[in-house]
Amino acid sequence: MTSTVVIQQPVVVMNRQDSDQWGSGICDCFQNMPECCFAFWCFPCFTCKTARDYGECLCLPLLDGYLCSPPITMSMRASMRERYGIRGSICNDCVYATFCNACTWCQMSREMKKRKHQIVLVSAKHT
Repeated sequence: MTSTVVIQQPVVVMNRQDSDQWGSGICDCFQNMPECCFAFWCFPCFTCKTARDYGECLCLPLLDGYLCSPPITMSMRASMRERYGIRGSICNDCVYATFCNACTWCQMSREMKKRKHQIVLVSAKHT
């Protein structure tokens, strides 16, 4: 049995936009018309794809059902605000999720594309 000594470990550095605002408005669907059409014609598929792209379980949005305020949409929006450092409130997330559900998912999808994390491996030198 041999043991290996690690001299250098990769360090992950994530690039982040400095903006504390959403990259697009809630009704800016014309910025990405194909996605808007996809959301309109097959909303469950669109939400599942967006959740998967965000790193969540593929079927998570299907738990929203038809409740008064969709908890998954609201929590995904709040999580995205936290991850990207976007200002806002849980109250706004609740209003958008309840009354503008499809537009909320489109906005989240556009935001992920605009703020796509580019992972850069940087070697940390041990001296």
